[in-house]
Amino acid sequence: MRKSLFSLFAVALIASPAAFAGKYNKTVSVGQKAPDFAGIPALLNGQETSVSLADAKEDVVVLVFLGNHCPVVQAVEDRLIDFVNDYKGKNVKVIGVSVADIEQDRLPGIKKYTKEKGSNYVYGYDESQAIGRAYGASVTPEFFVLDKDRNIRYIGLMDDSPLKEEKVTKNYLRDAVDAVLKGEKPAVEETRATGCSVNYKKANKTD
Repeated sequence: MRKSLFSLFAVALIASPAAFAGKYNKTVSVGQKAPDFAGIPALLNGQETSVSLADAKEDVVVLVFLGNHCPVVQAVEDRLIDFVNDYKGKNVKVIGVSVADIEQDRLPGIKKYTKEKGSNYVYGYDESQAIGRAYGASVTPEFFVLDKDRNIRYIGLMDDSPLKEEKVTKNYLRDAVDAVLKGEKPAVEETRATGCSVNYKKANKTD
């Protein structure tokens, strides 16, 4: 079978047992070690690169599952850009990843999207969808806050009004990141992410 270009990149992931399922996320939970990942092809400021969790030296990593086709992702994009700008120099790294099996959400589509939007964070595409499965990402956008030991400290929404920024009253992501930077427990550790469903390909059968 012809190998995809993306298969040239290694994606190393640690499985997440179902026993760790959270309240809303049914694969991982707050407090557990974040699944590792490496070699995911990505774009940053229009330049091709790759992204690995081990390469992040910041105390806090914000991992967000995205999909360019999704209206909810598009609605939070400006807020995500503002978040990256606001936390520059504060030991926080944002990593966006798409796992959608949709042409628009593959690397060429990501390149076009990030150029049009002025996205300022590294944005990768995992064709294997392994990272999405490992984190139990079910919708886009879905945010995960990881501490300096790469334990999961928050899962869910960016804020309480994904589609309409003017109606935001609770900034879950910012509050969680601020708490983790201080070495504290976020007041809200998990919310139910809402957005566009992630469609996973059926697993290939092995002989």
